[in-house]
Amino acid sequence: MSTYGTPGAGPTVFDPATLPSDDNVDHYTFCVELKGTQWFMQKGKMIAYYGSIEFNGIGKGRLDRLVRTSFHSPLHASDWVVAEGSGKMLLADRAFDVNSYDLDDGNLTIRSGNLLAFQPTLSLKQSIVPGFLTLIGTGKFVAASNGPVVFMEPPIRVDPQALVGWADCPSPCHHYDHGYMTGVMGGLRALTGLGGASGEEHQFEFVGAGTVLLQSSETLMAEQATGVTPQQPGVPGGGASGGHGQPSGTPRLPGQLGDLQRRFGL
Repeated sequence: MSTYGTPGAGPTVFDPATLPSDDNVDHYTFCVELKGTQWFMQKGKMIAYYGSIEFNGIGKGRLDRLVRTSFHSPLHASDWVVAEGSGKMLLADRAFDVNSYDLDDGNLTIRSGNLLAFQPTLSLKQSIVPGFLTLIGTGKFVAASNGPVVFMEPPIRVDPQALVGWADCPSPCHHYDHGYMTGVMGGLRALTGLGGASGEEHQFEFVGAGTVLLQSSETLMAEQATGVTPQQPGVPGGGASGGHGQPSGTPRLPGQLGDLQRRFGL
């Protein structure tokens, strides 16, 4: 929905009563309403909230039961928190498109960096495909993408950098273009390990029943460590920028998009 009313009248100003409940505020912002309830949320994706909401890291003692039933990905545990309480919470991710999706007794695998939040009625598991997470069950989740998401039916071959995830279908396999593999560039790749980054040369191949989710861009969302204070002038705890908005030497957390590129040879 548009944040502007009559042309020239200025932006719409929201308050707790006018913010939507578990819906988009605009293309880039989603509002989660907590009513004494809980949501899992990736660190760094909450931009503001109204009400009384607490954020607790995965592994806190009193959250053991919730984590035991809903969060089964130790590799990504440091990237996530549990939001609980009462109020309205705004989620966004660097002005990327943000949307919510409903699973009904479903099974969906998604890039770990694209998943922003999900209800505890869903169970999160670590996919056997590196850098991806799988949601199983019934409930709502919120995800970001670099451009609007389109839904495709297999069989289909997909540029790895455009892939957001897949639902209710087998995991993909790698496919390399025959001409590329037998040509000069294929020989150079065999000798040097370089090349093969283009979607015209290397794809993920999906077969069987299900749905494949693609972002309308071949550019992966920019890499950024979660939960780190931006190193920018004017930000408390910030300072001179150290490359990509984080200080040099900052440890990289698992499950980030840069790791995906290296893991898939992009």
